[in-house]
Amino acid sequence: MKKVAIVHEWLTTHAGSEKVVEQMLQIYPQADLYSLVDFLPDALRSFIQGKSVNTSFIQNLPFAQKHFRNYLPLMPLAVEQFDLSAYDLIISSSHAVAKGVLTRPDQLHISYVHTPLRYAWELQHQYLQQAGLTRGVKGALSRVIMHYMRMWDLASAHRVDRYLANSHYIARRIAKTYRRTADVIYPPVDTGRFRADCPREDFYLVVSRFVPYKRVDLRSQRSIN
Repeated sequence: MKKVAIVHEWLTTHAGSEKVVEQMLQIYPQADLYSLVDFLPDALRSFIQGKSVNTSFIQNLPFAQKHFRNYLPLMPLAVEQFDLSAYDLIISSSHAVAKGVLTRPDQLHISYVHTPLRYAWELQHQYLQQAGLTRGVKGALSRVIMHYMRMWDLASAHRVDRYLANSHYIARRIAKTYRRTADVIYPPVDTGRFRADCPREDFYLVVSRFVPYKRVDLRSQRSIN
């Protein structure tokens, strides 16, 4: 039986990308699970089948449980420390650095990409502006870090044997950023919960995390106007 490893960026909740990991584990229940950090509460651990998670050194850094994203500059180094030499198939679920794991030529690495590293590419200016990092020493340092992240992200793109994208839009972004083609496999959606023939009411409902790139504020303004 082939040995399978599934690599995910971080396990802290059960949201969109984690639902993809859940389906991967349904297909490969024997797979070992790797993640930079694992702070899943006990109530949410059922979707990973109660598996023990192999984590990186970021797991034990100060304040990591609440502020692990602040360790973004260390994440390329951290993901490269995973020893995946015992596996035949590696599947990465990537929206930041998971695709950058190190593998041998005789191992198959398939990366399901939710998005290329948005912090470092087309949304860099938006993130720096909203974080108040457009000026001064902190701003300059942040730009240097994003430049380093872009170089690493592009270099590590060549480590993947086959790309999968969650939409044709993301496939186009993969082609633009990495110059690689990607097959589209849509993420899991419980279509039985929705009906298209219901009467439309006079409001819009947005169900989303309040993170800058989702632009919930812009949608709200359009709805008001």
